Amino acid sequence: MKEGITFIAEVINNLHDMLIGITSDLGFTLSDKDLHFWIMGIIGIFVFFFVYIVSKILSKLKFGITALAFFYTLTFMFVLVFAIEIQQAITNRGHMEFIDAIVGLWGYIVFFLIYIGIAALFLITKYFFQYVFRNKDKTLDSD
Repeated sequence: MKEGITFIAEVINNLHDMLIGITSDLGFTLSDKDLHFWIMGIIGIFVFFFVYIVSKILSKLKFGITALAFFYTLTFMFVLVFAIEIQQAITNRGHMEFIDAIVGLWGYIVFFLIYIGIAALFLITKYFFQYVFRNKDKTLDSD
């Protein structure tokens, strides 16, 4: 995983240098902070619009709020597991391995699936009892 992060950092550094070169060739004098302002602002607003559209679609579904909460938590978990792995590499307190991050995310997904199973069992039981009592009332009314 350390090699992967190093590779990504190298690619980003090369893109950074290339963008600084292009902007200076065009006559713009962008500092590093200016470049971060523009690039992160543009990336952020595109991500916002994507998330907004997906959220609007999901919110109209029957379990849309649950789906939104799942995806928000999954995003948080991605940040958390990779932050922990990077912290382990920096402090040498454990091994920085990609598989550790994947296993951590699987832990969240498994626990979420257990939650879904319990919720589904509850909804099925609720539906069953409503069905039984509804039919019981109908048979009592017909007598």
